[in-house]
Amino acid sequence: MSLKKIMSNYADYNLWVNQQFVNWLSPKSDELLSAEVPSSFSTIMKTLDHIWSTEEYWFSVISQKDVSQKKAENELSKEEIFEGLLNSSAKLKHFINSLSEEDLSTEIKITNPWFECELPIADYLIQVINHGTYHRGQIVTIGRNIGITDASNTDYNFYNVIKQK
Repeated sequence: MSLKKIMSNYADYNLWVNQQFVNWLSPKSDELLSAEVPSSFSTIMKTLDHIWSTEEYWFSVISQKDVSQKKAENELSKEEIFEGLLNSSAKLKHFINSLSEEDLSTEIKITNPWFECELPIADYLIQVINHGTYHRGQIVTIGRNIGITDASNTDYNFYNVIKQK
């Protein structure tokens, strides 16, 4: 299997899984989604906003384009955060799907206050999607702590199995 196929599938999965979370959380009340729980981000909405912001950062790295600054999470409605996350995931998917095998192997240097590295675009894509997976797991745990227990299966393997049907 080619790097292109793997990375395109992974970017497609990222959009699908974020859509599953939006579908799951949309009917929940604003109060529930803003309930404070000890976690790296204290609410479901803060965690979703963090996933979105981080995805935007990594998109700017791999596309080598500046991304417009968004409003702070506390200035956004639930619907704006959901829409922003899905738009960001769609943009990432379309960009990754437009790249060639060679493009995905292109190394990009990052220098910022926290780290410096020079890795291929494919590695950065794995980073951003793994990051989202980590925090979506936290959202499920936050949800369980506040009584939301109806999360669906969003594992990568599950996605690949249902995609085949």
